[in-house]
Amino acid sequence: MRNTSSNPALTRIPAFASANRAVGFNDRPQTADPIEQAYYGPTATSRDTGRMTVEDVTVRTGIMLATIIATGGLTWYLELEALAIPAAIVALVIGLVISFKQVTKPAVILAYAAVEGIFLGGISKLFNNAYDGIVVQAIIGTLGVAAAMLFMYRSGKIRVTPKFTKMVFAATAGYAVLILVNFVASFFTSGGLGLFDGGLFSMAICLFAIGLASLNLVLDFDFIQKGAEAGLPEKYGWLAAFGLVVTLVWLYVEVLRLLSYLRDGD
Repeated sequence: MRNTSSNPALTRIPAFASANRAVGFNDRPQTADPIEQAYYGPTATSRDTGRMTVEDVTVRTGIMLATIIATGGLTWYLELEALAIPAAIVALVIGLVISFKQVTKPAVILAYAAVEGIFLGGISKLFNNAYDGIVVQAIIGTLGVAAAMLFMYRSGKIRVTPKFTKMVFAATAGYAVLILVNFVASFFTSGGLGLFDGGLFSMAICLFAIGLASLNLVLDFDFIQKGAEAGLPEKYGWLAAFGLVVTLVWLYVEVLRLLSYLRDGD
């Protein structure tokens, strides 16, 4: 099968290289192996088969989000906004290690979620202090976009093709380079390239990023679905959940930023 995600956490899984073909749950093989029979059965779980399932990834995504909410809520309640930037740096380092070393250990991935929660709790508190109620709006907006993209993927309105994947991958890489250039430029001039100074240009950048994150969600959904059909080992359920959460966090931050620009324009 073709690995379709542009998320670096999901594009380098070696198990895909050994998958000879994508299979569906209705493609029951002619085998007497009880594990194979259990995998294609109606109640098969990752514990039964040793393979990743969509339900398994869903549960692990929920665990990661619960961890983020817990540490984020604590950061908000204790007013530890000053920890947001250090937490962001630590989360970035852990995230890169997980992505490029293909770490599947739950402790490491949940450590990432805990630190990411501190970052999100800190910036959410800062934004909410400046724009009352904006965090609730951003959460609703993020969930709405994610639900819409899941519906369009599951209904077949968006099809993940090689061309679609290359387009999203190229756009995501280009955006990442733009953000990096803006960061470097900020050392030489205030505001860097002016991407996040507010106004129509900044709104356009945010809308582009939200659209890009949304398309990456589709690739994540496709990876999880096809990875489960191909019988990836159960341990990759954590890595798939990590990739999905990374995209959701990116989407939330961009929605939060866009709402702040809209509030400034009122």
